[in-house]
Amino acid sequence: MPPLVEILARRASERGTPSTSQNILVTNGAQQGIELIARAFIDPGDYVLVENPTYLGALQAFNYYQAKYVTVDMDKDGILIDQVEEKIRRHKPKLIYTVSNFQNPTGITMSVERRRALVDLAIQYDIPIVDDNPYGDVHFTPNRLPTIKSYGGDAVIAVRSFSKIISPGLRLGWINGPKEIVAQFEKVKQCADLHSSTFCQYVIYEFIRHGYLDPHIEKIRTDYRAKRDRMLRALEARFPTEVKWTKPEGGLFLWLELPSHMSAKELFPIAVERKVAYVYGSPFFANGGGENTMRLNFSCATMAEIDEGIMRLGQLVKEHM
Repeated sequence: MPPLVEILARRASERGTPSTSQNILVTNGAQQGIELIARAFIDPGDYVLVENPTYLGALQAFNYYQAKYVTVDMDKDGILIDQVEEKIRRHKPKLIYTVSNFQNPTGITMSVERRRALVDLAIQYDIPIVDDNPYGDVHFTPNRLPTIKSYGGDAVIAVRSFSKIISPGLRLGWINGPKEIVAQFEKVKQCADLHSSTFCQYVIYEFIRHGYLDPHIEKIRTDYRAKRDRMLRALEARFPTEVKWTKPEGGLFLWLELPSHMSAKELFPIAVERKVAYVYGSPFFANGGGENTMRLNFSCATMAEIDEGIMRLGQLVKEHM
């Protein structure tokens, strides 16, 4: 739908990424954007460089095309750049995939310095960066960080979504990339579904055109920040000191690391019996590991449910330590 595409291009340009309608492809959620990129780029046996851990849905898309993985660890400032160049030289990955803002699953945000350094390496070695950024608008600090694409231009393929800022059920996202590559993605998408729902595109177009989007984003930023704070306080009160967790500056998730001898997967069915659930962390690790980790979501639950859920989960962890 051209008017929606033009709005997306204009909003990207206003935020430091000069874009035209030729740079934009509307997709059925960000997940389809990742799948189209995988289908266009990956041949069996190609390597993809990913953070460790990384988004499970991306691994599912890459796995379908028989990718292999180069994993790079993270700290509180994101991907460890000093590991990246050596692994690029050794494995020659076809893509670099990152979730730079409030990462799924960890909630970690890549620092500005590392964004620039990653772009420099991608340009030096001629490897596209796929920046999966569905959470970037849901920041809890006063200012959002510049996107990787604002530094990298055509070296970066950005994947965005309305799922986290309007409604998951509308299943609408978009790709912002070099126009020549976006034209190829369009051909791949035509094979899959011809085009994304026109009705959903009009709903979102009218929502933005009437000025509802930015106030709505401000509302969810306020609500999610309060829920994050509530969950962090509950963790401090209910969990043993041997458990570590991230303190995300935006997004929907935080990440727990249990003592190394514990298995979050083994605890999961016991937790469900007590009517509390989480996502255990091992599936987010492309090459294995992470058995003692779990992802918690603070955006969906009420304040009372956060208190009760963390109390039940904390008690369970204490019993099995």
